[in-house]
Amino acid sequence: MKTAQVSTGSPATGPDILPVRTIEILELLAIALRDFRASYVYGLSISGIYTVGGWVRVLLLVYFELPYLVYPLAAGFALIAPFIAIAFYAVSRSIERGETLSWRGILNSVRTAARGDLGWMALVTGFSLFIWMDIAALLFFGFIGLKPFDIQELLRVIFTTPMGLLFLMIGNGVGAILAFAVFSFSVISFPMLFDRDVDFVTAMITSVKVVLTNRKAMTVWCITIAILIGLSLLSGLIGLLVILPILGHASWHLYRRAIPNRPVDG
Repeated sequence: MKTAQVSTGSPATGPDILPVRTIEILELLAIALRDFRASYVYGLSISGIYTVGGWVRVLLLVYFELPYLVYPLAAGFALIAPFIAIAFYAVSRSIERGETLSWRGILNSVRTAARGDLGWMALVTGFSLFIWMDIAALLFFGFIGLKPFDIQELLRVIFTTPMGLLFLMIGNGVGAILAFAVFSFSVISFPMLFDRDVDFVTAMITSVKVVLTNRKAMTVWCITIAILIGLSLLSGLIGLLVILPILGHASWHLYRRAIPNRPVDG
């Protein structure tokens, strides 16, 4: 059955954008799980690197007596997740093409994509994380103060005092707004830059158009990402070993679903 066309692409307006139904999010997750099962060695290896990297960052923050930045850093992981998922895009594309998976093939695909505007897009999301960390620190100093805390005292102040609870509420609210903004311009742009020879501004605009065209489905996808990453944080980052590959594969297939390989006939 032919899929309904939402917009017709042209060199001036960008690629076609197809509708994505909310129910298709579950289908995309099922396809992502299939990709993960077909490539679990690569998925666990890649996500393992990021998991260990997360532990190292947390330990460094605690060592330098900056425990108040642990949660913002962990929550801010969602801002750079699309960039981290590039290797999973390579895996899903290889499976899609029926190619034999290999580390050389994955690395070559990532290296080739990095020669384009992918680096600029990574810089944008990295800067967003930097801004979020600054905002979180300013909110902490404003509501809690400059007094150094150990982890136990920090948790007590945040969860049992009025100012701590207010900081938590406002901080999460500001973080959610920033996260959705970054999600809007990055959810499609990263797989698009990996897959096509386009500039990062075009990719960002296309990503926002996809989100605006499919508000319900993309909102559900954003919430799904937040919940799954939240569960990973609660597991001490162990959950990232499985959740990160699945989110990466699903993001690739969402891009494929929303952006056709060629213009849609009228």
